[in-house]
Amino acid sequence: MEQIFVIAPFSEEEKQKLCAAAPLCRVSFPSPEELENRIGEADMIVGNPPPALLRRAGRLRLLQLESSGANQYAAPGVLPAGAQLACATGSYGPGIAEYLIAYTMSLFLRLPAYHDNQKQRLWRDEGPVRSVAGSVALSVGMGDIGGEYARRFYALGGTVIGVCRTARRKPEFVKELYRFEQLDELLPLADVVALSLPETPQTAGLMDARRLSLMKPGSILLNAGRGSAVVTDDLLDALRSGHLGGAGLDVTAPEPLPPDHPLWKEPNCIITPHISGGRHFAITRQRIFSICLENVRIFALGGTPTNLVDRSTGYLRSRP
Repeated sequence: MEQIFVIAPFSEEEKQKLCAAAPLCRVSFPSPEELENRIGEADMIVGNPPPALLRRAGRLRLLQLESSGANQYAAPGVLPAGAQLACATGSYGPGIAEYLIAYTMSLFLRLPAYHDNQKQRLWRDEGPVRSVAGSVALSVGMGDIGGEYARRFYALGGTVIGVCRTARRKPEFVKELYRFEQLDELLPLADVVALSLPETPQTAGLMDARRLSLMKPGSILLNAGRGSAVVTDDLLDALRSGHLGGAGLDVTAPEPLPPDHPLWKEPNCIITPHISGGRHFAITRQRIFSICLENVRIFALGGTPTNLVDRSTGYLRSRP
C-alpha cells in the first residue's frame, strides 16, 4: 500500500478529507521526529520537509509543497531520482497583492512619516502626496501574485505594464505586456516597480545599482517574491541618495535582515518579515488545501499531478 505523509498544518476536518481522497493509500500525519525516522517509507509527502532529510526518501514519487517557492527543493540532488515536485502556486496571489497595494498606498501617502510623527506626538504636514490614479506600475512577474497586484492597481485607476518570462495572453487590466529582455527600457516609465519573482539564476541580483538607476526618479520599489532579486546595499544607496522615493519589502537578502543593517532605519522603507505569503488570509489557507487535496486524489489514482515545477527553471511546467 502506498504511503502518503502529510506534514502541512491542516485542520482535523481537512485531514479527514485527505484520507477520503485516497482510500487505497495509507495517509498518515507524522510528527517531525516520526518523519525523520520513517521518511524512507513515504511515496508522497504533503508539506515542506527539511530538504536535507529528503536524501533518505528513496521511495518518494511526489513532493507536494505548501509553498509557492520551490527553489531549495528544485536544486540538484535534493529529491530522489524520478521524484516529482509540485508547489502551491495559485494560493498566495490575492493575499500578497493586498500587501503590495498597502505598501504602494502607504508610500504614496507618506504614511511612514506620519507614523513616525505620531510616535513623537508631532502634528506636522508632510507635504504633497501621490495617487494611484494616473500612476504607472511595472509588474515584474505576471504569475498569480503579479497578476493580482496588477488587477488591483488598475481597479484604483492606475496603468499597469506587465513583464513576464514567456509569451502569454495580455489581461484586460494590463495596458501592455513585455518580455524580460525589455526590462531596462521599461523601468524609467514606472512610478512603481513591483517584483513577484521566484529565486532562479536569472532573477538573482536583477535589481542592482544599474537597474535601480534606470528607475524613474522618486519612484518606489516593491518586492514580495524573493529577496535575492534586489541587491540590498544598492537599494540602500538609491534610497539615501533620494533617487528612489521609497521601498516596500516583504523579503530581503540576507533574510532575516540583520538587526544592525541600516536599511531598517530608512524613513521611506517599509519592511515586513516575509509574512505576506503566509497563512494569515483564510483564502490563502483554502487555496493551499485545495491544491494539496487535488494532488493527493490524483496521486492515489495514478494520474499526472497539477502544479508541477520545472526544476531547471524554478517555474511551473504549466499553469494551473
